[in-house]
Amino acid sequence: MHHQKLEDYRKNKLDEMTIAQLQKEMETGKLTSEELVLMYKENISLRDKNTRAVLEINPDALLIAQALDFERKHKGPRSKLHGIPLLVKDNMDTGDKMHTSAGSLAMADHYALRDAKVVEKLRAAGAIILGKTNMTEWANFMSDKMTNGYSSRGGQVKNPFGAFDVGGSSSGSAAGVASNLATAAVGTETSGSIINPAAQNSLVGIKPTIGLISRAGIIPLSHTQDTAGPLARTVEDAVTVFAALVGVDPDDEITLFAEQFKGYDWQQHLKQEGLSGVVFGVDRQLFTDITEQQSATFEQAMEQLRACGATIKEIDLGADQEDLGFAVLLHEFKSDLNAYLARSNPDHRIRSMSDIISYNEEHAEQMLKFGQNLLEQANGMSGNLTEREYVEALERNRFLAAEQGMNKRLGQVGADALVLPQDFGCNIGAAAGFPSITVPAGLTESGEPFGITFAGQAFDEPKLIEYAYAFEQAAAGRRRPS
Repeated sequence: MHHQKLEDYRKNKLDEMTIAQLQKEMETGKLTSEELVLMYKENISLRDKNTRAVLEINPDALLIAQALDFERKHKGPRSKLHGIPLLVKDNMDTGDKMHTSAGSLAMADHYALRDAKVVEKLRAAGAIILGKTNMTEWANFMSDKMTNGYSSRGGQVKNPFGAFDVGGSSSGSAAGVASNLATAAVGTETSGSIINPAAQNSLVGIKPTIGLISRAGIIPLSHTQDTAGPLARTVEDAVTVFAALVGVDPDDEITLFAEQFKGYDWQQHLKQEGLSGVVFGVDRQLFTDITEQQSATFEQAMEQLRACGATIKEIDLGADQEDLGFAVLLHEFKSDLNAYLARSNPDHRIRSMSDIISYNEEHAEQMLKFGQNLLEQANGMSGNLTEREYVEALERNRFLAAEQGMNKRLGQVGADALVLPQDFGCNIGAAAGFPSITVPAGLTESGEPFGITFAGQAFDEPKLIEYAYAFEQAAAGRRRPS
């Protein structure tokens, strides 16, 4: 494809193309993976100056694409992701020429020794890791004053839709996919960090059940709640990436749960009639501080659900977000991050949370724009996870969020899942370790993206995908930033 044709394609056709469409173009020889990488790189160079979604580009992306084109020609595609360029969040290890820094300048020259399991799985499927995305520094656990999408290494990620919150902490992953800088991206969530930026950028985000996707090689925040998941422009694309990430990993014991989905066909759940006869619970106490515009958009979305054959019941989950233990994250962060850093590349000087805090103090001008009170607070814990307040918080989360809230209350009213506006109430599913999917529902009056979130029980992904797909097909709520 010569330069002019490439330009025309990029300007008129590339935006919003789905994985299936791109595969078709590549199978019929209209497009190569190499051209795709070039076009996305061009998009990044032109569009990302203001958005700052992408931290760095994989120097080998073009060469990998050429190799995958050769392989397609001689052996055929490995999977639906063969030759598809994806972005990954900057807390995922890549054993290549890119850095892994969690957005921190303290880690700006840190090279991981090997791929995180999720990255390894994507490469095995034939996906191209196009680059690393900017994120809220240390997954938003550095300071409670920090704005979503800010990092000392990458600056401020901006929402491509306008002067709205970009969402965090997978901010760059969301803004990048919304701006068509890659086909899809992978983010991580501890509490809201996939659902929130997906909703704020008119995207689909899947926050899986803990145990389906390995966390090995991802800079941690909380081993109880951390998980990776896809951000994409359509439910089908999100499901395709999700399917490639699911699997057992001996380096993350809880992924034994993924055995039940070995060889599973996730695409079977893309059903137009997926909402027929479904009962949703709505707990309005979870979103008392919703804006009027968001509230109006949510009511429209609920009408859409009813029109698709769903019933909505008002319920009280009995789990207030304030009751859920922040202490779980506070205590686990130190223990998990210290373990990660101690085992990281021996050439790298940062070996502990204390080292990070010292580095930040020594470079206060660059590093402490928002302070580091959360890092300091976490570092004040023993790191041994013996504290009573930690154990209590853990028990309370399991009981209030999982058993009482999601299992018992939903069951009592006969609801299949919860439906929520934006990412309101997302920390209930997060504390329980349960899945959520957010889907675009349009824009509010002022042009801000708005999504609705379906939240279910452990391993309810098949059901949630059906609801999300049916809603997406009926509502067609995804908008492109102008």
